[in-house]
Amino acid sequence: MNSTRWVLIASAALAACVAGVAQCEEASKVPTMTTLPKDIYPESRSRLPLPKRETLDEQGKRVYDSVLDPKRPTLAGFQGPAGIWLHSPRVGEPIREVNRILRTEVPLEPRLRELAILVTAREADSQFEWTAHEPVALKEGLDPKILDAVKFRRAVSGAPEKEAAIIMFGRELFRDRKVRSETYAEMVRLFGQTGIVNLTALMANYAFTAVMLTAFDQQLHEGRKPLLPLP
Repeated sequence: MNSTRWVLIASAALAACVAGVAQCEEASKVPTMTTLPKDIYPESRSRLPLPKRETLDEQGKRVYDSVLDPKRPTLAGFQGPAGIWLHSPRVGEPIREVNRILRTEVPLEPRLRELAILVTAREADSQFEWTAHEPVALKEGLDPKILDAVKFRRAVSGAPEKEAAIIMFGRELFRDRKVRSETYAEMVRLFGQTGIVNLTALMANYAFTAVMLTAFDQQLHEGRKPLLPLP
């Protein structure tokens, strides 16, 4: 075999290797930008543009500044409910305050608060709410098995009584549009009447938010993996 033939074989082999590496690198690339629906604004990731602070009235500026206030942290920033409410500060400001009270001032264990939010998100099939709150719930100590029971709509047998009561209460409230007397009595025993008012208000608040998120097709943050299985 002459030297020329060896050079040709070696060159072909090298080209194949380079092509193979290039193909592997190309296959391993993950798109960094999600393709958004045509009516979604990239800066808000919803159907509403994100207003600039200088275009807002005084109340709007307060709402805007509250989103940036480290003392009143928001899970989603402007790409979420807070961004939507900038378009109606008169309504949004008191609603955000109610949400803050329900999340930080109502005497409810954090894991149970997050469970109530997740039950609401699951019954509303709100991908945005669920994906935002699942990590918080786990951080606050919610048992992953209980979380999965809500996520996959499983039976709650074997769950601690408070967790089981919240799940049953939420499922009846949103799914059946009726709460059985037995379920209500169990909630009174575990949480008291004031506790039920607070829990119902918390769930109603997040059900309201889920409706707003749906109306404006709020998308997840760029690169955020959806955590709720939907049809």
